[in-house]
Amino acid sequence: MSSIFTKIVKGEIPSYTITEDENYVAFLDVNPNAKGHTLCIPKLEIDMLFDMDEAHYLGLMHFSRKVALALQKTIPCKRIGMAVVGLEVPHAHVHLIPLNEMDDMRFENKVSLTKPEFEALVTSIQANL
Repeated sequence: MSSIFTKIVKGEIPSYTITEDENYVAFLDVNPNAKGHTLCIPKLEIDMLFDMDEAHYLGLMHFSRKVALALQKTIPCKRIGMAVVGLEVPHAHVHLIPLNEMDDMRFENKVSLTKPEFEALVTSIQANL
């Protein structure tokens, strides 16, 4: 059975996609810790990050860095945090979270955005890629 992320890659589920290439895609988390919380995933469904071959893993890190730099230019924050948890969806993914305090990484406090706010945020981040 395909993961929810594989369904996003295939276009079966809509997403707020920021950017993609032939191997990876970045999209806004719809249940974000902070405004701009982004997920970077491999298009290939791989359950655990460290099950990826080295080239694919390094490619995901390179892709995530590019997205993180655009987030940092777009969202006023002290820094962009990165987390790999992997328990909630069986598909390797990197969380990029704009941080102003440590609690922004706790996955407990969530922010709400409207569809127009998500769409405007995608456009703003894309402008900084």
